[in-house]
Amino acid sequence: MTDSAPTDILAVGEPMLEFNSDADGALEDAEFFAVGYGGDTSNFCIAAARSGARTGYVTRVGDDAFGTVLTRLWEREGVDTAHVAREAGGRTGIYFIARGPAGHGFTYYRADSPASRLAPADIPEQAVAEARLLHVTGITQAISATACDAAFHAMAVARAHGTLVTYDPNHRPALWSQERARVVILRSLELCDIALPNLDEGRMLTGEQSPQAVLRALSDRGPRVVVLKLGEEGAMVAEDGETTHVPPHPVSAVDASGAGDAFDGAFAARLMAEDPPVAAARYAVVAAALTTTGHGAVRPIPERRAVLRHLPAPHEPSVSTSG
Repeated sequence: MTDSAPTDILAVGEPMLEFNSDADGALEDAEFFAVGYGGDTSNFCIAAARSGARTGYVTRVGDDAFGTVLTRLWEREGVDTAHVAREAGGRTGIYFIARGPAGHGFTYYRADSPASRLAPADIPEQAVAEARLLHVTGITQAISATACDAAFHAMAVARAHGTLVTYDPNHRPALWSQERARVVILRSLELCDIALPNLDEGRMLTGEQSPQAVLRALSDRGPRVVVLKLGEEGAMVAEDGETTHVPPHPVSAVDASGAGDAFDGAFAARLMAEDPPVAAARYAVVAAALTTTGHGAVRPIPERRAVLRHLPAPHEPSVSTSG
């Protein structure tokens, strides 16, 4: 999709090709790999598109086979590729997944990838201004100094034009120091309208332990809404001094890859459909849970109709508290 009509949702970030081990065990013991797709903002765009939103992606890929594969993926999924740059001679990033008793292990080959060379000049200011929502993550800010600058520039343009900004810290300790991460993420929370951290990130950023205390501390940084992702415990939404717990959707999970990204994309799509944040989070909890029932970051992301089949009846209450 490359027509000139504005998108509802625009994301800035890094895509990658995924190689997922076919069996549990160490990476060196794997015999076969299933090829898939990854990159938190790419996953986000696809999740939002499958939930009915009009999405677009701002990124850089190589003119290699992997860049072609990813570009074709976005075109199939209805993600606007007008702002995807193909870099001559560039090598698109890849990663490998191994699964073991301690969880997933990731091995990345992304150094000096085209996406790591994202810079403020790559941000399509008119497209950001015309979009209804801009999505940025901490991974984009962590992969390079220029990509970090690009993310902040995109947020500044969005704020100047009234475009809603959603931000997921998506903290990856291997990419940068905790000290730098805290500084960058906390500043980003001040610039976003809706923050989408998980509980571990919230604890790292605030020093608080309970979800309620984490929400209060993050809300004090400036976001109008904070959605705290709790994994198997669902999510909590803080808005206007009220905290609402959204219960989990039970599933038999086999692979949590990309579940947080699927949550973000589903949540953003429902915001664009005029759902209030709590209703959007309720939908996103189900979408993220369904994503864990298959292997890989993209293949299991559900379509909107699949999520709606699993949503609780409208009369089933969530638990709300004030303060």
